[in-house]
Amino acid sequence: MSTNPPNLRPDLAPRATFSEPKRSGQPTIGMVSLGCPKALVDSERILTRLRAEGYAISPDYSGADAVIVNTCGFLDSAKAESLDAIGEALTENGRVIVTGCLGAEPDYIREHHPRILAVTGPHQYEQVLDAVHLAVPPSPDPFIDLLPASGVSLTPRHFSYLKISEGCNHKCKFCIIPNMRGKLQSRPAHAVMREAEKLVQSGVKELLVISQDTSAYGVDIKHATDRGHRAHITDLARDLGSLGAWVRLHYVYPYPHVRQLIPLMAEGLVLPYLDIPFQHAHPDVLKRMARPAAASKTLDEIAAWRDVCPDITLRSTFIVGYPGETEAEFQTLLDWMDEAQLDRVGCFQYENVAGARSNALPDHVPAEVKQDRWDRFMEKAQAISEAKLQAKVGRRMDVIIDEIDEDAATCRTKADAPEIDGNLFIDEGFEKLTVGDIVTVEVEEAGEYDLWGRVV
Repeated sequence: MSTNPPNLRPDLAPRATFSEPKRSGQPTIGMVSLGCPKALVDSERILTRLRAEGYAISPDYSGADAVIVNTCGFLDSAKAESLDAIGEALTENGRVIVTGCLGAEPDYIREHHPRILAVTGPHQYEQVLDAVHLAVPPSPDPFIDLLPASGVSLTPRHFSYLKISEGCNHKCKFCIIPNMRGKLQSRPAHAVMREAEKLVQSGVKELLVISQDTSAYGVDIKHATDRGHRAHITDLARDLGSLGAWVRLHYVYPYPHVRQLIPLMAEGLVLPYLDIPFQHAHPDVLKRMARPAAASKTLDEIAAWRDVCPDITLRSTFIVGYPGETEAEFQTLLDWMDEAQLDRVGCFQYENVAGARSNALPDHVPAEVKQDRWDRFMEKAQAISEAKLQAKVGRRMDVIIDEIDEDAATCRTKADAPEIDGNLFIDEGFEKLTVGDIVTVEVEEAGEYDLWGRVV
C-alpha cells in the first residue's frame, strides 16, 4: 500500500519528545503522535487535559497503562505508517486507543487491529478522554497534580505551533481532509491571541501559525471582531507580530489578499516566509485537481511580493504523476520552477486515497514514470536551493538555536521552519550558546540545503 515513504512526505511534524516524573500510584498514558503539525497540536491538547486530570505522561511503552496513537490518514503511505504504529503499540503495550484522521475509518482500523480498545476521529477530544477514563480511571491528587499555565507541549519550549482554524472549504479532488475534519471552523481571534500571549510569556520565541487554509481564516465567522481582535489573517498576523516573537505562516493559499501580508514582512512584524501549497503549475492539471489558483497569475504575484519584500522566502509542495499528467504538462512545471525560483520545495508522488475523487480520473501515471518525474523535479529544486543558499555566503543574519551537542549548534534562519526546511550549523565557538537563543551569525559556507556560519 505504501508508495510515499517519509522522505517523500513533506507533511510530517517534529517527533514528539517528553518526559516528566511520576508520583507513586499515578495512572500513566503514553502518546504516539503521527502526521502533520495540526495533529501535533491535537496531541498537545489531549495530553494537557489528561495532565490536568492527574495522569502522568510516559515517554515509553513500558511505563504506560495505555497508549494513545494519534494517526494520519492523508495518504495511503500515511495510513500504512499509522497501522504500523498501532501494531507496534499493541505489541509493546497491548492497551491502545486510536484517534486522529485515520480514526474517521474505524472499521478499516479494526479490520487490521481488532484488539484496540477504542477509536475516535480527528479533534474529538471529549471522546478520547472518555476512552482513556474507561481504560485507565483517573486518580488525581489535588495537592500535586497542578498543570502549568502553558499546558503540555510536545515541541521544544522555544517554538510552538499555533492552530488558528480547523477544516477546509476547498474540494481538491486528491484530498479527503474536508471529509475527515469538516468545513472551515475558525477560532475567535481573541482566543488565538490569548493562547499566543501565554506561549510567549512561557518562553516561546517562535510561533508557527498553522491551519488547513490559513488565508481563509475568519471567512466562516465573517471576520468577526471580538474583544479588540478581528478574525482576518492580516489583522491576526499584525496582532501576533506585536508580541515580540518570530511569527511564521504556514499553508497560505495565494489569494489576492495575501499581498496585504507582505508589507508586514517587510516591516519585520512577521517573518518574511510564506508556505504556499501550489501543487502544480500547468493549468489543465490544476483544473483536474480542482485547485483554487492559476499558475500564470501566481508568477505575477510572486514577483509583486518580492518587489515589496526582497528577502521573502517561499516554500511549497507539489504533486507529480497526477492522473492524466503528460510529459508536456510536467515540463511546464519544471519551466515554471525555473521562473518562480522557490527557496524551499517538497514533493509527493501522487497516490490514490480511499474516498478521493481523483481515484476515478482516467490515465493514471505508471509508478516508474512518477518516480522518474519525482527524481527530475527534485534535481531541479535542489539546484535552485543550492544556488540560493550559495548567494547567502558572507551575509549576516539572525538564527534561532534548536539543539546543541558536542559537535555543533543546530540553528534555523528566518527562512527555515522546523523539520521541513534546512539548518544552519555553528561548529566553532558555540560552547556558551543556549537552546532557544536568537543570535547573529555570518554565513561562511553553503550546501544543497544547509548553511554553516560563525557567531558575530
